Amino acid sequence: MTAALRIGLAGLGTVGAGVVRLLATNHDVIASRAGRPLKVTAVSARDRARERGVDLSAFAWEDDATRLPQRGDVDVVVELVGGADGPALTLARATLAAGKPFVSANKAMLAHHGLELAELSDARKAPMKFEAAVAGGIPVIKGLREGTAANRLTRVYGILNGTCNYILTRMAGEGLDFTPVLAEAQAHGFAEADPTFDIDGIDAAHKLAILASLAFGTRPDFPSVRVEGIRAVSLADIVEARALGHEIRLVGRAELLEGRLLQQVTPALVPAAHPLAAITGALNAVVAEGDFVGRLLFVGAGAGAGPTASAVVADLIAIARGEAGPAFSLRAQALAPARTAAPEARVARFYLRLQVVDRPGVLADLTAICRDSGVSIESLSQPAARDGTTRVVMVTHDCAETAARHAVMAMAALDSVAAPPLLMPLLPLEG
Repeated sequence: MTAALRIGLAGLGTVGAGVVRLLATNHDVIASRAGRPLKVTAVSARDRARERGVDLSAFAWEDDATRLPQRGDVDVVVELVGGADGPALTLARATLAAGKPFVSANKAMLAHHGLELAELSDARKAPMKFEAAVAGGIPVIKGLREGTAANRLTRVYGILNGTCNYILTRMAGEGLDFTPVLAEAQAHGFAEADPTFDIDGIDAAHKLAILASLAFGTRPDFPSVRVEGIRAVSLADIVEARALGHEIRLVGRAELLEGRLLQQVTPALVPAAHPLAAITGALNAVVAEGDFVGRLLFVGAGAGAGPTASAVVADLIAIARGEAGPAFSLRAQALAPARTAAPEARVARFYLRLQVVDRPGVLADLTAICRDSGVSIESLSQPAARDGTTRVVMVTHDCAETAARHAVMAMAALDSVAAPPLLMPLLPLEG
């Protein structure tokens, strides 16, 4: 067996400790599959004294993580620090500039700086791998980059944030509203103390930008992702959706529409028969659709020490085997600038919920706005009024998203509308 692959590990939080534990526990299996042992030789983290539940005594310690790629006993650097910029980006640049392979779980950094790092990876012939950056332990990066390489992909979409999925499925299963379920998720460690990145859809948008680049051979384009989170989704919306034969999920979706890329993260109504409707709890799922392969579904744990560490070590095994290839689906120079699709390019059915003052003429005003916006109503329901207001729920026929949003803006301006409206697309069963 050849010499060990020597690893410099930056970041010793939950995932970093999980990597150390996995390498120690499965060292024989890993070595046999990699063709050589994998060995951590040096580590770096902010707090040297913190108890992490793993033995670090055999590893050299670097207070400055950017010194890891300079060490002669480090062949590959793993970055588990996090953050789009700052120390993580500095370490990525330093590692690739030194011509050493780089492994990361950092979706924010890759969404914002993926093209720059891919260019550096190509120039220095230093592999960059990031299986753990999207959907935890699910091998979706490798699946898109290699498994679907012979296909023209038409769309990639899925449930990309376990926190949001946990909240929505708990709301549905227990009949609870958003706020208490968020507090429960925080208490159980499924949501951060500041859950903004998760519940406002930003985390899912980072992942979607990476998936879109892999699927369509475009440059990562996070600024073009249209993002809406789940704060406005109520238990009543979930009940209404179920009455319509749907479940509500936060869905990240990227697709080519007439050669232009639409990237969107939004809560959506998913048909009960669709595979995504069965994804519950903190699981993630990604659907890719290609011209020859058809529909592929990747499902699994999207976060956590074990699944994420598994993805990190899978990348290390690939590097130990000598597997290189481009960071994304193409070499950096071949990645095309993404031409952004206009909102009117997307046509869908929409769910529209309003809270309105209970008085004569309100429904006439709402339907007139739909008429003037070019939105045709498929169904309308109005539960009994309470405290002088009532809910109005509309489902539209297929219409341009621009038309639906124009109608919503006009409705929100009415003095009879008592709360911000909620608009969600209905995901089709096929496609």
